[in-house]
Amino acid sequence: MTDTVLIEGLAVETIIGVYDWEREVSQRLLADLEMAWDNRVPAASDDVSDALDYAQVSERVSAYLARACPQLLETAAEGIASLLQEEFGVRWLRVTLRKPGAVPAAAAVGVKIERGSR
Repeated sequence: MTDTVLIEGLAVETIIGVYDWEREVSQRLLADLEMAWDNRVPAASDDVSDALDYAQVSERVSAYLARACPQLLETAAEGIASLLQEEFGVRWLRVTLRKPGAVPAAAAVGVKIERGSR
């Protein structure tokens, strides 16, 4: 299966970082999610209950990041991957997390992970 459901540029405000000042302010993270999903069934039925509901995925990822308040982007990415695999049954995914403005000379810094198999 090579079908993919995408969510790009999901913006979430959360507390993240290792420095004392970062633990006191909310910062914006941008998440890109690529998730393997067999889109033939929802395409045939035209019914959202057969699809990987990207609104629900977005809500859960946003809620997780807002609640978890991790120190590292790596921790946040792993948590998102586990959530998507456990709660939504996603077999393969790629999570990209970006932290805009973290390094003044860069547009963003971030991590990208892949978990599971297609």
